[in-house]
Amino acid sequence: MTLLVLDTSGPVCGTAVMDETRVYSEFTAQNRNTHSASLMPMTEAALQAAGKRMTDLDAIAVVTGPGSFTGVRIGVATAKGLAQGAGLVCIPVDALEALSVSAGRFDGIVCPIQDARAGQVYGAAFRDGKRLTEDAPMILEDYIAQIRGLGDRFLFTGDGAPVHREKITVLLGDKALFAEEPFCFLRPAAAGRIALEKGERTDALHLREFYLRPPNAQKNKKLLEAMSHG
Repeated sequence: MTLLVLDTSGPVCGTAVMDETRVYSEFTAQNRNTHSASLMPMTEAALQAAGKRMTDLDAIAVVTGPGSFTGVRIGVATAKGLAQGAGLVCIPVDALEALSVSAGRFDGIVCPIQDARAGQVYGAAFRDGKRLTEDAPMILEDYIAQIRGLGDRFLFTGDGAPVHREKITVLLGDKALFAEEPFCFLRPAAAGRIALEKGERTDALHLREFYLRPPNAQKNKKLLEAMSHG
């Protein structure tokens, strides 16, 4: 199965073209441009570098969250549009699981965390590629309390790792290890690997973002509605 992979869930925008045996091309960008400005040119470049056209693809894999609300929407909307236009199926991929795969092999607990602001993280835990905890939004201290009993060596990765490194070190001491910042971001090829192995397929119409908490716009709308009825 030949995939186009899209990821806009975090600070790095990424695309890849791959199948079960080879990554034909992989592009990532972290720049001043918004993901909406970067994604389509990168997608076209990835297809060209791979020597593929949309008609050569079997599916589009996209990271559906958790992550940046705006970023996730950009990736999912792009995947839906491309899939519908080309008559392709979509494969949703969990961002935290893809981050754990991006971290590579580690003899311990892999802890992908995304910065959710206000002292919170989106977090999960994995060992040997197997999920130990479900994705959840938590105060950092609660997340550490949840994973503390799972092992004695913890590798933190994701954009939340550098943000919360100091506090994690205070809480876990030398049990905490950290992926170096250039390597703690999600690789689109890792998301593609998950899609090829697990492949929960859906059509463009039913592809949905995966949010762990409502977007700010939705929360603000509810607040305004409550105030108007007050």
